[in-house]
Amino acid sequence: MAELNHTIVASLDKKLGATFLTGLLDLPDPTPFGPFLVVRTGNGVSLDYADDPGTTGGQHYAFLLTDDEFDAAFARLREQGVAYGPSPWDRTSGETNTNDGGRGVYFDDPSGHVMEFLTVPYGGWS
Repeated sequence: MAELNHTIVASLDKKLGATFLTGLLDLPDPTPFGPFLVVRTGNGVSLDYADDPGTTGGQHYAFLLTDDEFDAAFARLREQGVAYGPSPWDRTSGETNTNDGGRGVYFDDPSGHVMEFLTVPYGGWS
């Protein structure tokens, strides 16, 4: 079965975008690789941040977290004063969702990409 290995995240400022995400998720610091700053996730997928001054967001990145990871990341999100909401269309109301019996939140990264933290994948654990 094929697995996602990496994707490039176009960013107005790759250092700002990569450190924003690693800080929220308590991941290791991003590492340079060629023109990229690489963020490694727990399942081996990397997000390779690249400077793209023309970027104004538009992509969506969702991160499946345990309840404890969600609590910690959500606390850091609030501590930083990042606006959030329960859906991709509402990222500023200060609410969360309980989709599929879990918890979720959407917010924008510094380049305007729509980020999501969730504790249960779409469709539940089936």
